[in-house]
Amino acid sequence: MTIPHDGRKERGARTAREGVLDKAVAVLDAVEAGGRTYTALVQATGFPRPTVHRLIKDLERLGFLIRVGSVGYMLGPRLLQLAGTAKQGLPLRDLARPVLEHLAAGTGESTQLYVRSGNDRVCIDSVQSSSELRTIVEIGARLPLTAGSAGKVFLTRLPAHEIDRLLAKTKPLTERTPTADQLRTQIITASRRGWAESSGEREAGVASVSAPVFGPRGELLAAVSVSGPQRRMGPRPGKHYAAAVTAAARDIERALGF
Repeated sequence: MTIPHDGRKERGARTAREGVLDKAVAVLDAVEAGGRTYTALVQATGFPRPTVHRLIKDLERLGFLIRVGSVGYMLGPRLLQLAGTAKQGLPLRDLARPVLEHLAAGTGESTQLYVRSGNDRVCIDSVQSSSELRTIVEIGARLPLTAGSAGKVFLTRLPAHEIDRLLAKTKPLTERTPTADQLRTQIITASRRGWAESSGEREAGVASVSAPVFGPRGELLAAVSVSGPQRRMGPRPGKHYAAAVTAAARDIERALGF
């Protein structure tokens, strides 16, 4: 005997599962920019309070959300693990290499590609300038987020309380390392412009300009930079190099298929 297949039931179950997944992603999207309380999540998603409560509990249990005191709910450690795995599988360095080489040839300066790692940025690739006087950043070098143009690019995507936490631990590296108030202003400027600049902030005599490389949903994947001697790039290097660096960032995104 053949048992009739009820396609309507299967479609209904699939739709229900997709609905729950969509709602869970909406909650995660709501906390992406920073912590939100339960009430704020209800307002941000527009879902009924019992639905939000159930989603929060499930996402907490799975490690996708954590509760941080009065701040509210934030993205959890499970997402960091998944993001790290995704970055390892993404051919970012290989696909960005020709762009870094083109940027170095066009500007005459050294170029770098950074990804964020905790409170630092890590250089995953670099191309050195052909000039005798040049900046050299070794592949694998860990540099701070609170000094240098690439660090500012990553800070544009951090919530205010995380920036405050980093600044509380920061010590000046040079006499030109920005103060906490100066850095906050520079972060806002970098976010508005779409690029950041620095001159003598991390290392005396070194200037740089950096731009963000975004993923398909607008997530920040990396920062591409050009750096060189301050006396050659000038005290406001963005004036001369911002266009080339932002164009390189877009080229990397296209190479990644975004």
